[in-house]
Amino acid sequence: MPLIEVTLVEGRSSEQLRALITGLTQAAVDAVDAPVAAVRVVVREVPATHWAAGDETIAERRARQPQEETP
Repeated sequence: MPLIEVTLVEGRSSEQLRALITGLTQAAVDAVDAPVAAVRVVVREVPATHWAAGDETIAERRARQPQEETP
């Protein structure tokens, strides 16, 4: 039984997460001929303040990026 684990920064919609689960499930079915019912997908969402690279959290990186102007 394939187990696919994904960790993402939180903030995606339920529809996006659902599409991700469907796509990953189908990829496992196609790649290893697993039955759909045997595929397990775990999605973990992490706050932007709890994910860092290069000693900078994603929240900090987002805060220092210039804001896009709206028309």
